Amino acid sequence: MKPELVQSSAPRPMANYSEAFKAGNLVFAAGQLASDFVTGVPHEASTNKGFPFYGSEIKQQTRYILDNLRTTFESAGSSLENIVKAQVFMMDMNDFNAFDEVWKEYFGDNVPARTTVGTSELLGAGPAQLLEVDLIGHTNEVDHEVIVSPGPRPMANYTEAIRVGNLVFAAGQIANDFVTGVPAEARINPAFPYYGSDIKLQTRFILENFKKTFGAANSSLSNVVKAQVFMRNLHDFNAFDEVWKEYFAESPPPRTTVGTTELLGSGPDQLLEIDLIAHTNDTTKRVVKSDAPRPIAAYSEAVVVDDLVFAAGQLASDFVTGIPEEARANPAFPYYGSNIKSQTRFILENCRQTFEAAGSSLANVFKAQVFMTDMRDFNAFDEVWKENFPVPPARTTVGTTGLLVKDALVEIDLIGSVD
Repeated sequence: MKPELVQSSAPRPMANYSEAFKAGNLVFAAGQLASDFVTGVPHEASTNKGFPFYGSEIKQQTRYILDNLRTTFESAGSSLENIVKAQVFMMDMNDFNAFDEVWKEYFGDNVPARTTVGTSELLGAGPAQLLEVDLIGHTNEVDHEVIVSPGPRPMANYTEAIRVGNLVFAAGQIANDFVTGVPAEARINPAFPYYGSDIKLQTRFILENFKKTFGAANSSLSNVVKAQVFMRNLHDFNAFDEVWKEYFAESPPPRTTVGTTELLGSGPDQLLEIDLIAHTNDTTKRVVKSDAPRPIAAYSEAVVVDDLVFAAGQLASDFVTGIPEEARANPAFPYYGSNIKSQTRFILENCRQTFEAAGSSLANVFKAQVFMTDMRDFNAFDEVWKENFPVPPARTTVGTTGLLVKDALVEIDLIGSVD
């Protein structure tokens, strides 16, 4: 399956990424900001500075983004009605309610599965950018099925999961019943504070609800092909991963785990959000193993399902020493070389091995998400990116509060196709 580049009249980004790609009947768009890439946030995406109490910056930016994404998807033979998966990265969760009102205007009752998390930084015009929206949809040639299970119903305007073809795109889930907040079964008993673990209880609560979601979609947790985990505190990771092994003992899916500033639901009481994609029982997956470093945690390097390659997020680590020498500038010569460039090259070399072991190559990567601990590293990172992707994939780049390996600067998450 050769991915097909999509180009519309939406603003052209300055950085090295493409607007969108069509892979079969699926459309993967780059994350979009409210920027014209000339002046920054354009006047039509801002309130009038002469009238600061009229209008809403977050609503203006959301409308600007969704209008451009409509243009993108129409150029791909699709529409906003065909969106099956959305990820929204917000600088300030206090903006969420106003954002969600605009979301409802554009999607009506046909709202996609959605994950909304906080981010530490965005590109474009920096602090003036309030959110980035990342969408996956399908073409007009196929239909989708909305999935409803007995799990808790969200308060916001999104769908639990959507099935298109042999894939199930689930909304991010948090440990919340959307009535009382974090329910008793997802908390340790406050009368016995040293018994149990909040992160373990929340993880189990979430994965039990995912069982219901995927069961209603003719799938199961054993069919998960892609996981992303957004955590408030990465010190919770080891306990979380112990529970993950309980649920994914035989074939843990490829996974990306990053720190986040904020989550919805009950705010600080929410410790993590889990975002999953699975295949139905009508098809099978193949686990990919290459010579790239083996991770310590419970996840697979990549899987192939229906000619799509879903890779785990990769860090510049050998998982023995941490960041290896070849991914660092020489500390004896601090003004020679670049840590971010060395880490990016190390990661992409390992990604190359992963995709070749899957029967593919970096040339077939059509979707990327990049999580960076410091956006000041972006320009140097993007120079290395350009070296590896003459036709760059659609990409979303956002800030993260932390990564799982000490001194790691960037994590790269890729989706591609088999030749």
